[in-house]
Amino acid sequence: MATLDVTAENFNEIITNNDFVIVDFWAPWCGPCKGFAPVYEELSEKYPNAVFAKVNTEDEQQLAGEFQIRSIPTLMIFREQIILFSQPGALQGSQLEQVIEQAMGLDMEEVKKDIEKQQNEETKQ
Repeated sequence: MATLDVTAENFNEIITNNDFVIVDFWAPWCGPCKGFAPVYEELSEKYPNAVFAKVNTEDEQQLAGEFQIRSIPTLMIFREQIILFSQPGALQGSQLEQVIEQAMGLDMEEVKKDIEKQQNEETKQ
């Protein structure tokens, strides 16, 4: 599957309508972003069940601000609309593959229980 260009207008729809979304926040002037692009594209072919999205931070400054992107590239993995991974810096293909496999292997019911427990503890404080 090819990568999708994401905008503020379609971001929520993409995250809501897909169980597994990997987002690359990048900019056209960013050298590491350009070097990472072929790796990202190649992995998008290897994982057809995941949506590989790209956010151009120059064009989508509001979206980048919303996610507090301070360094590019920054990768985020959403599963069932929950951010499981967020990290600045370009990863090597094998590193990204490892992160994807770990995220795919998580028991989302356990993740949701942990989030609920954490929220309940924060409410009590």
